[in-house]
Amino acid sequence: MEETKLTETTYELLKYLFLGLFQGFTEPIPISSSGHLQLAQHYLDINLPGLTFELLVNTASLFAVLIIYRGDIMRLVMNGLGYFKEKSPENKRDFHFIIYLIVGTIPAGVIGVLFGDFISDNLSSIKTVAITLIITGIALWLIRNMRGRKHDGDLTMKDAIIVGLAQAVALIPGISRSGATIVAAMARGMNQETALRYSFLLYIPVSLGGMVLGLSDLLDDPNLSTMMMPYTVAFLGSLVASYFSLKWFMNVMAKGNLKIFAIYCVIVGLLVLIF
Repeated sequence: MEETKLTETTYELLKYLFLGLFQGFTEPIPISSSGHLQLAQHYLDINLPGLTFELLVNTASLFAVLIIYRGDIMRLVMNGLGYFKEKSPENKRDFHFIIYLIVGTIPAGVIGVLFGDFISDNLSSIKTVAITLIITGIALWLIRNMRGRKHDGDLTMKDAIIVGLAQAVALIPGISRSGATIVAAMARGMNQETALRYSFLLYIPVSLGGMVLGLSDLLDDPNLSTMMMPYTVAFLGSLVASYFSLKWFMNVMAKGNLKIFAIYCVIVGLLVLIF
Protein backbone atom coordinates (compact mmCIF):
# COMPACT_ATOMS: atom_id res chain seq x y z
CA MET A 1 0.00 0.00 0.00
CA GLU A 2 2.75 2.45 1.00
CA GLU A 3 4.78 1.51 -2.11
CA THR A 4 1.76 2.17 -4.34
CA LYS A 5 1.16 5.53 -2.69
CA LEU A 6 4.84 6.45 -3.12
CA THR A 7 4.68 5.50 -6.80
CA GLU A 8 1.58 7.62 -7.30
CA THR A 9 3.24 10.58 -5.56
CA THR A 10 6.36 10.22 -7.71
CA TYR A 11 4.26 10.04 -10.87
CA GLU A 12 2.32 13.14 -9.80
CA LEU A 13 5.53 15.11 -9.20
CA LEU A 14 7.01 14.01 -12.53
CA LYS A 15 3.81 14.98 -14.30
CA TYR A 16 3.84 18.47 -12.83
CA LEU A 17 7.57 18.83 -13.50
CA PHE A 18 6.99 17.89 -17.15
CA LEU A 19 4.10 20.33 -17.48
CA GLY A 20 6.10 23.11 -15.82
CA LEU A 21 9.11 22.53 -18.06
CA PHE A 22 6.89 22.20 -21.12
CA GLN A 23 5.01 25.43 -20.44
CA GLY A 24 8.16 27.27 -19.46
CA PHE A 25 10.06 26.25 -22.58
CA THR A 26 7.22 27.07 -24.99
CA GLU A 27 6.17 30.37 -23.34
CA PRO A 28 8.96 32.68 -24.62
CA ILE A 29 9.46 31.19 -28.08
CA PRO A 30 6.99 31.90 -30.92
CA ILE A 31 5.22 28.54 -31.07
CA SER A 32 2.30 29.24 -28.66
CA SER A 33 2.52 27.68 -25.21
CA SER A 34 -1.29 27.61 -24.86
CA GLY A 35 -1.65 25.79 -28.18
CA HIS A 36 1.00 23.23 -27.27
CA LEU A 37 -0.60 22.58 -23.88
CA GLN A 38 -3.86 21.87 -25.72
CA LEU A 39 -2.04 19.43 -28.00
CA ALA A 40 -0.33 17.75 -25.04
CA GLN A 41 -3.67 17.33 -23.33
CA HIS A 42 -5.21 15.81 -26.48
CA TYR A 43 -2.45 13.51 -27.75
CA LEU A 44 -0.69 12.54 -24.51
CA ASP A 45 -3.96 12.16 -22.60
CA ILE A 46 -2.75 14.54 -19.91
CA ASN A 47 -5.44 16.28 -17.88
CA LEU A 48 -4.30 19.85 -17.48
CA PRO A 49 -4.49 21.21 -13.92
CA GLY A 50 -6.78 24.13 -13.11
CA LEU A 51 -6.35 27.88 -12.87
CA THR A 52 -3.97 27.68 -9.91
CA PHE A 53 -1.44 25.71 -11.95
CA GLU A 54 -1.80 28.08 -14.91
CA LEU A 55 -1.34 31.10 -12.65
CA LEU A 56 1.78 29.67 -10.99
CA VAL A 57 3.59 28.61 -14.17
CA ASN A 58 2.76 31.89 -15.90
CA THR A 59 4.07 33.75 -12.85
CA ALA A 60 7.26 31.70 -13.06
CA SER A 61 7.68 32.74 -16.71
CA LEU A 62 7.11 36.34 -15.65
CA PHE A 63 9.88 36.06 -13.06
CA ALA A 64 12.23 34.74 -15.74
CA VAL A 65 11.45 37.74 -17.97
CA LEU A 66 11.97 40.12 -15.02
CA ILE A 67 15.36 38.56 -14.26
CA ILE A 68 16.59 38.75 -17.84
CA TYR A 69 15.32 42.28 -18.49
CA ARG A 70 16.02 43.65 -15.02
CA GLY A 71 18.61 46.11 -16.38
CA ASP A 72 16.18 47.53 -18.96
CA ILE A 73 13.41 47.74 -16.36
CA MET A 74 15.58 49.63 -13.88
CA ARG A 75 16.75 52.03 -16.60
CA LEU A 76 13.19 52.69 -17.75
CA VAL A 77 12.00 53.34 -14.20
CA MET A 78 14.89 55.67 -13.34
CA ASN A 79 14.86 57.59 -16.61
CA GLY A 80 11.06 57.63 -16.77
CA LEU A 81 10.85 59.23 -13.36
CA GLY A 82 13.83 61.44 -14.15
CA TYR A 83 11.96 62.86 -17.14
CA PHE A 84 9.83 64.95 -14.77
CA LYS A 85 12.98 66.65 -13.51
CA GLU A 86 15.16 66.75 -16.58
CA LYS A 87 14.00 66.53 -20.20
CA SER A 88 17.21 64.91 -21.44
CA PRO A 89 17.12 62.82 -24.67
CA GLU A 90 17.62 59.58 -22.70
CA ASN A 91 14.87 60.41 -20.20
CA LYS A 92 12.52 61.45 -22.97
CA ARG A 93 13.17 58.26 -24.94
CA ASP A 94 12.50 55.98 -21.97
CA PHE A 95 9.49 57.99 -20.76
CA HIS A 96 7.87 57.64 -24.18
CA PHE A 97 8.80 53.94 -24.27
CA ILE A 98 6.89 53.46 -20.99
CA ILE A 99 3.86 55.26 -22.45
CA TYR A 100 3.98 52.98 -25.49
CA LEU A 101 4.12 49.93 -23.23
CA ILE A 102 1.02 51.12 -21.39
CA VAL A 103 -0.83 51.80 -24.65
CA GLY A 104 0.26 48.44 -26.07
CA THR A 105 -1.15 46.64 -23.03
CA ILE A 106 -4.67 48.05 -23.35
CA PRO A 107 -6.02 45.99 -26.32
CA ALA A 108 -5.22 42.60 -24.76
CA GLY A 109 -6.63 43.73 -21.42
CA VAL A 110 -9.91 44.92 -22.94
CA ILE A 111 -10.34 41.93 -25.27
CA GLY A 112 -9.44 39.52 -22.47
CA VAL A 113 -12.07 40.96 -20.11
CA LEU A 114 -14.81 41.21 -22.75
CA PHE A 115 -14.22 38.05 -24.78
CA GLY A 116 -11.99 35.81 -22.63
CA ASP A 117 -14.76 33.34 -21.83
CA PHE A 118 -15.94 33.24 -25.47
CA ILE A 119 -12.39 32.52 -26.67
CA SER A 120 -11.83 29.73 -24.13
CA ASP A 121 -15.25 28.17 -24.87
CA ASN A 122 -15.26 28.42 -28.67
CA LEU A 123 -11.71 28.80 -29.94
CA SER A 124 -9.82 26.13 -28.04
CA SER A 125 -10.46 23.08 -30.21
CA ILE A 126 -7.59 21.05 -31.64
CA LYS A 127 -8.59 22.04 -35.18
CA THR A 128 -8.50 25.74 -34.23
CA VAL A 129 -5.06 25.30 -32.67
CA ALA A 130 -3.80 23.59 -35.83
CA ILE A 131 -5.06 26.40 -38.06
CA THR A 132 -3.71 29.16 -35.82
CA LEU A 133 -0.32 27.45 -35.59
CA ILE A 134 -0.16 27.48 -39.38
CA ILE A 135 -1.11 31.17 -39.36
CA THR A 136 1.64 31.84 -36.81
CA GLY A 137 4.14 29.99 -38.99
CA ILE A 138 3.18 31.87 -42.14
CA ALA A 139 3.43 35.22 -40.34
CA LEU A 140 6.89 34.36 -39.01
CA TRP A 141 7.99 33.27 -42.48
CA LEU A 142 6.87 36.55 -44.05
CA ILE A 143 9.05 38.66 -41.71
CA ARG A 144 11.97 36.26 -41.41
CA ASN A 145 14.31 38.43 -43.51
CA MET A 146 13.18 41.86 -42.31
CA ARG A 147 15.89 44.03 -40.81
CA GLY A 148 14.26 47.13 -39.39
CA ARG A 149 16.05 50.28 -38.35
CA LYS A 150 13.77 51.56 -35.60
CA HIS A 151 15.38 51.71 -32.16
CA ASP A 152 13.69 52.35 -28.79
CA GLY A 153 13.61 56.11 -29.36
CA ASP A 154 12.00 55.81 -32.80
CA LEU A 155 8.74 54.18 -31.74
CA THR A 156 5.41 55.88 -32.33
CA MET A 157 1.92 55.66 -30.88
CA LYS A 158 0.82 53.82 -34.04
CA ASP A 159 3.51 51.20 -33.44
CA ALA A 160 2.28 50.67 -29.88
CA ILE A 161 -1.36 50.28 -30.97
CA ILE A 162 -0.58 47.82 -33.77
CA VAL A 163 1.69 45.64 -31.61
CA GLY A 164 -0.88 45.83 -28.81
CA LEU A 165 -3.60 44.61 -31.17
CA ALA A 166 -1.33 41.75 -32.23
CA GLN A 167 -0.94 40.78 -28.58
CA ALA A 168 -4.73 40.78 -28.22
CA VAL A 169 -5.08 38.41 -31.21
CA ALA A 170 -2.68 36.06 -29.42
CA LEU A 171 -5.36 35.39 -26.79
CA ILE A 172 -6.53 32.74 -29.29
CA PRO A 173 -4.75 29.41 -28.54
CA GLY A 174 -2.22 28.61 -31.25
CA ILE A 175 -1.42 32.26 -31.96
CA SER A 176 1.90 32.80 -30.24
CA ARG A 177 2.02 35.95 -28.10
CA SER A 178 5.72 36.51 -28.62
CA GLY A 179 5.37 35.57 -32.27
CA ALA A 180 2.45 37.90 -32.93
CA THR A 181 4.03 40.89 -31.19
CA ILE A 182 7.44 40.37 -32.79
CA VAL A 183 5.89 39.95 -36.25
CA ALA A 184 3.92 43.19 -35.77
CA ALA A 185 6.95 45.01 -34.36
CA MET A 186 9.27 43.96 -37.17
CA ALA A 187 6.60 44.70 -39.76
CA ARG A 188 6.54 48.22 -38.31
CA GLY A 189 10.27 48.51 -38.96
CA MET A 190 11.75 47.76 -35.55
CA ASN A 191 15.14 46.06 -35.47
CA GLN A 192 15.39 42.61 -33.88
CA GLU A 193 16.65 43.83 -30.52
CA THR A 194 14.01 46.52 -30.08
CA ALA A 195 11.22 44.22 -31.31
CA LEU A 196 12.26 41.53 -28.84
CA ARG A 197 12.63 43.94 -25.92
CA TYR A 198 9.30 45.66 -26.60
CA SER A 199 7.55 42.30 -26.96
CA PHE A 200 8.74 40.92 -23.63
CA LEU A 201 8.45 44.15 -21.68
CA LEU A 202 4.88 44.25 -23.03
CA TYR A 203 4.38 40.77 -21.57
CA ILE A 204 5.08 42.04 -18.05
CA PRO A 205 1.97 44.20 -17.42
CA VAL A 206 -0.31 41.64 -19.09
CA SER A 207 1.11 38.84 -16.97
CA LEU A 208 0.95 40.99 -13.82
CA GLY A 209 -2.69 41.76 -14.56
CA GLY A 210 -3.47 38.08 -14.98
CA MET A 211 -1.67 37.31 -11.74
CA VAL A 212 -3.65 39.91 -9.80
CA LEU A 213 -6.97 38.77 -11.29
CA GLY A 214 -6.18 35.13 -10.53
CA LEU A 215 -4.98 35.71 -6.99
CA SER A 216 -8.42 35.14 -5.49
CA ASP A 217 -8.71 31.80 -7.33
CA LEU A 218 -5.32 30.80 -5.94
CA LEU A 219 -6.28 31.67 -2.36
CA ASP A 220 -9.66 29.92 -2.70
CA ASP A 221 -8.18 26.73 -4.17
CA PRO A 222 -9.25 23.95 -1.76
CA ASN A 223 -6.36 21.76 -2.96
CA LEU A 224 -3.65 24.36 -2.39
CA SER A 225 -2.23 22.81 0.77
CA THR A 226 -2.24 19.22 -0.48
CA MET A 227 -0.86 20.22 -3.90
CA MET A 228 1.85 22.51 -2.58
CA MET A 229 4.71 20.18 -3.56
CA PRO A 230 3.51 19.48 -7.14
CA TYR A 231 2.76 23.18 -7.65
CA THR A 232 6.23 24.11 -6.37
CA VAL A 233 7.88 21.60 -8.69
CA ALA A 234 5.90 22.97 -11.65
CA PHE A 235 6.75 26.56 -10.71
CA LEU A 236 10.49 25.88 -10.46
CA GLY A 237 10.44 23.86 -13.69
CA SER A 238 8.69 26.67 -15.52
CA LEU A 239 11.04 29.30 -14.09
CA VAL A 240 14.20 27.48 -15.17
CA ALA A 241 12.82 26.46 -18.58
CA SER A 242 11.49 29.97 -19.30
CA TYR A 243 14.84 31.55 -18.43
CA PHE A 244 16.93 29.34 -20.69
CA SER A 245 14.32 29.28 -23.44
CA LEU A 246 14.23 33.09 -23.58
CA LYS A 247 18.03 33.27 -23.52
CA TRP A 248 18.14 30.86 -26.45
CA PHE A 249 15.44 32.78 -28.32
CA MET A 250 17.36 36.03 -27.89
CA ASN A 251 20.33 34.35 -29.55
CA VAL A 252 18.13 33.05 -32.37
CA MET A 253 16.69 36.52 -32.93
CA ALA A 254 20.15 38.07 -33.05
CA LYS A 255 21.09 35.65 -35.83
CA GLY A 256 17.81 36.18 -37.71
CA ASN A 257 16.79 32.51 -37.68
CA LEU A 258 13.03 32.93 -37.20
CA LYS A 259 12.38 30.59 -40.11
CA ILE A 260 13.01 27.55 -37.89
CA PHE A 261 9.95 28.49 -35.81
CA ALA A 262 7.94 29.27 -38.93
CA ILE A 263 8.64 25.85 -40.43
CA TYR A 264 7.99 24.10 -37.12
CA CYS A 265 4.59 25.77 -36.60
CA VAL A 266 3.41 24.98 -40.13
CA ILE A 267 4.53 21.34 -39.92
CA VAL A 268 2.89 20.78 -36.53
CA GLY A 269 -0.32 22.51 -37.67
CA LEU A 270 -0.51 20.40 -40.85
CA LEU A 271 0.19 17.16 -38.97
CA VAL A 272 -2.58 17.91 -36.49
CA LEU A 273 -5.03 18.64 -39.33
CA ILE A 274 -4.07 15.44 -41.14
CA PHE A 275 -4.07 13.09 -38.17
